[in-house]
Amino acid sequence: MIKTVHIKTKEQTAFYNITSYVRQAVIESGVNEGIAVVFCPHTTAGITINENADPDVVCDLSLALNKTFPDRPQFRHAEGNSHAHMKSTCIGCSETVIVSDNRLLLGTWQGIYFVECDGPRDRTFYIKVMRG
Repeated sequence: MIKTVHIKTKEQTAFYNITSYVRQAVIESGVNEGIAVVFCPHTTAGITINENADPDVVCDLSLALNKTFPDRPQFRHAEGNSHAHMKSTCIGCSETVIVSDNRLLLGTWQGIYFVECDGPRDRTFYIKVMRG
């Protein structure tokens, strides 16, 4: 089964901790040993794993993405969001996490994040938990 999650983003570049959604999907799946895949179907957003203990980390990541990929007048994409496509390409569209004993096998400080690169928007991501 695939779980579909809808979120509303509020900023152009922002990190949303979605770990609880993935944990709940693992519990609901009943899978004891396997993997959980989180997938983003958008070309200007992504999924990543990073620190979830200090909120300054995701603030710093947002700052770095915006400094590294600013909007430029030379970009040719008619929609005007080439910088968001570049950010999402570097972040990636999915993460896979090992499931052990019906729990995500994440590090102590790790969380799973939906990364908005072109918000605010209504977004969707998918979670698939598989036996392995």
